[in-house]
Amino acid sequence: MKINTDGVLLAAIAGQAQPLWVLDIGTGTGVIALMLAQRFPDAEVDAVEIDAFSAQNAGLNFKNSPFAERLSIYHSDVMNFSPAQQYALIVSNPPYFVNDLKNEVLRKQIARHADEDFFGDLLRKVSGLLSPEGLFWLILPVKQADWVVDRAVLHQLFPSRVIAVHSDEEKPVIRKILCLQFGYAPVSEEHFYIYAARNVYTEAYRELLKDFFLAF
Repeated sequence: MKINTDGVLLAAIAGQAQPLWVLDIGTGTGVIALMLAQRFPDAEVDAVEIDAFSAQNAGLNFKNSPFAERLSIYHSDVMNFSPAQQYALIVSNPPYFVNDLKNEVLRKQIARHADEDFFGDLLRKVSGLLSPEGLFWLILPVKQADWVVDRAVLHQLFPSRVIAVHSDEEKPVIRKILCLQFGYAPVSEEHFYIYAARNVYTEAYRELLKDFFLAF
């Protein structure tokens, strides 16, 4: 679970105008936080991770990166996380198999599955951590993304961008990347395709990730 397509897409797309404080919820081994530190050179990037082993790995990855002085890892459940400041940019690639079959390996279960109330609690927590002009970005399968959009309004969070991610032009939507903010705004809806042909990435995908992947 060190690097996955969902995570790198979110980290490369999530935007905000020169944020000074950034939070990655559920950082895993820190890939998203590292990419955000690279993209926003003036930002302090905090990362929260509930799993001790992953948090330890993220800490080592942060320490060995060129952005070490601007990265901080917190081994904590985000619900118990109480920073001194709010964040202009919050991102999360959260667990998403709500009420689905649980993985037998506990660590992967924590990373990939969420209890029924998880997203409601996450939205409530983010609404307190996000600055008034802040943006909350997350990536989810379609069913969970639609649920989050419906429930986010209860916390005064509204979608401003929805990016439908497809494997290729012939395939249905497999993920949605959401950008939520306080207050209603017109929604920009887009489509993003990963593959142009079998094992051939689209130019848009290569362009998006060229600053992070040596192969591009």
